[in-house]
Amino acid sequence: MIQCDLLIIGAGPAGLFATYYAGMRDLQVVLVDSLTHLGGQVAALYPEKLIYDVAGLPAVRGRDLIAGLIEQAQSAHPHIILGEECTTLEDQDDGSIIATTTSGATIHCAAILITGGIGRFTPRPLPAVDTYAGAGIHRVVGPAEEYVADDIVIVGGGDSAVDWANMLADTAKSVTLIHRRGRFTAHERAVEQIRNSRCRIITEAELLEVGGDASVAHVVVRDARTDTTETVPASVIIPALGHIASLGPLLEWGLSIKGRQIEVGTDMSTGRQRVYAAGDITDYPGKVRLMVVGFGEAATAVNNIAVVLRPDEDLFPGHSSELPRLATAGIGG
Repeated sequence: MIQCDLLIIGAGPAGLFATYYAGMRDLQVVLVDSLTHLGGQVAALYPEKLIYDVAGLPAVRGRDLIAGLIEQAQSAHPHIILGEECTTLEDQDDGSIIATTTSGATIHCAAILITGGIGRFTPRPLPAVDTYAGAGIHRVVGPAEEYVADDIVIVGGGDSAVDWANMLADTAKSVTLIHRRGRFTAHERAVEQIRNSRCRIITEAELLEVGGDASVAHVVVRDARTDTTETVPASVIIPALGHIASLGPLLEWGLSIKGRQIEVGTDMSTGRQRVYAAGDITDYPGKVRLMVVGFGEAATAVNNIAVVLRPDEDLFPGHSSELPRLATAGIGG
């Protein structure tokens, strides 16, 4: 059994910052995420996109922001468990909680902080891609320079699909964007940009088949208007059809759920003893769903958890620049 002061469920931006802040309060942290990598939706869906609403950073790429948050979180020396969900919570007589993961691992914690964004999210199905066993399916997109020699096929018509196409159009050997409808749901400016690029756009079409043995070699596309097919060269396929969000086991934990969010108090408590939440997964009157708001909620939650676990401590521990341990490590702010 793994022992800790605080179990943080969700390793996106809010969860990573909460891990760092818990380290400031000298709390031992276990960080769990259902994804196989740190960074949540930012890392999975838009690592190369510029983010403009993080205080002090006029513009920062998603992957760079996540890299900084990971480095910051590592200062707390957390125990990290990826690719697993917490399925059950059992309250103990002393107020602590035992959480069990999908693999059967047990975590004995004094408190829990849920920072799981919108919960578990899985890619929307794309049968031809989902059944293909070879290499070349990129659900997470790397830097543009990695695709210089590739024929890329992107499937989708939303912001992610069009943004990836715009990012790669001037770098990759070729880019083909396939969308099953005639109109895109992406931002108009992004759609105009891609229409004026060298990207080939195929609308009212579907991807029928992926060709290639060990790796993608081509795709077969069906034109819905003419019911004809075409073979398109491809070495990389980027499925960008969006994701299906699910709160999964959270629905069984006795929390007050509103839509896909957890209702919380001003201290980020959920109503269940020693279970708190922060980030996009929370809801309260006047809630604004910005990443920076999630950072503030994470700090609020951790500080309130700290005084629940150690009543003799102050709710406000002082500014980080005043803490010798962090200043010595060069981490203070």
